[in-house]
Amino acid sequence: MIEVTGLSKRYGTHLAVKDVSFSIEKGEVIGFLGPNGAGKSTIMNILTGYLSLTQGKVVIDGYDITEYPEDAKRRIGYLPEIPPLYIDMKVREYLNFIYDLKKVKFPKKPHIDEILRLVKIENVQNRLIKNLSKGYRQRVGFAQALIGNPDVLILDEPTVGLDPKQIIEIRNLISRLGRNHTIILSSHILSEIQAVCKRVIIINRGQIIADDTPDALSEKLSSDHSLVARVICAEQDMLDALKTVKGVKSVTSLGCKETGSYDFLVEPQPGVDIRGEVSKRVAARGRTLLSLTSNRVSLEQIFLRLTEVADNDEAKRLLGIEDRQEDEPVSLEMTDGDTVTVKTGKDKGEDEE
Repeated sequence: MIEVTGLSKRYGTHLAVKDVSFSIEKGEVIGFLGPNGAGKSTIMNILTGYLSLTQGKVVIDGYDITEYPEDAKRRIGYLPEIPPLYIDMKVREYLNFIYDLKKVKFPKKPHIDEILRLVKIENVQNRLIKNLSKGYRQRVGFAQALIGNPDVLILDEPTVGLDPKQIIEIRNLISRLGRNHTIILSSHILSEIQAVCKRVIIINRGQIIADDTPDALSEKLSSDHSLVARVICAEQDMLDALKTVKGVKSVTSLGCKETGSYDFLVEPQPGVDIRGEVSKRVAARGRTLLSLTSNRVSLEQIFLRLTEVADNDEAKRLLGIEDRQEDEPVSLEMTDGDTVTVKTGKDKGEDEE
């Protein structure tokens, strides 16, 4: 559905995006993450046709964004962080206007009615947009992205300004739309990404440093496969009992978390699954095991760990990725025939020394 190959974007001598490649299949909901200035917004703007690329190729549902821009854009619905609303229009009037701009072929009224129902704004369809709350304005922005039933939805901070109930409704809507649409979701609320996305792409310093499921990234970044056991017990008695479980390397008490219960961090020996043995030992002592959870790295911890290292090579080493010739200068062939050579971070460091 989306194929990005060797994408680079240069502003003057600054290489904002460097040799980015990824593909997204129909029905995938992808979390697109990156710190400010990482190149994430640049990539999203290139995908939507708002920015031209310097080098590489972007194909949307078989249409090259450079060679067939109208066909490619027709398959994209875009919700930017600040929705492009005409606040002096009424909601339905605005959506009718967007419908006409997109030259949609579906019957207008039933199509707009369905979108109003989907994003739950039927009750404000005859109100001026300027009189709506921020949350409702965000919903109207979401509605305009859905007009024309595009195959691809690119959503930048879609839950900004929404209350908790509205956030859940939008999250469920994104999940439903993901069954038949390709969705790229960008958000700084990482819990939202984790709730709806089965795959995340993390951008930093103009490059992709991670592309995998949250669980797989957590697995790669976890130094062990430790468990947290919450048990109703006497602390020292259970601490001593867990230390003698076969396959356990170490046990640490995390203290009392609920009245009468204690949490224990149980670290296994390499390659050993100790969950069954831990459960048996607790039962054998006549105690109640309230929960046994994996002490995995959260998506927020993954993001911080990968984007706060000194360079992208270090981030890739953390994930066990062998990078390819990242230290060589990159030559970008411009549309006017000129070729510009841009040095990478390591080259610059050598020059400075």
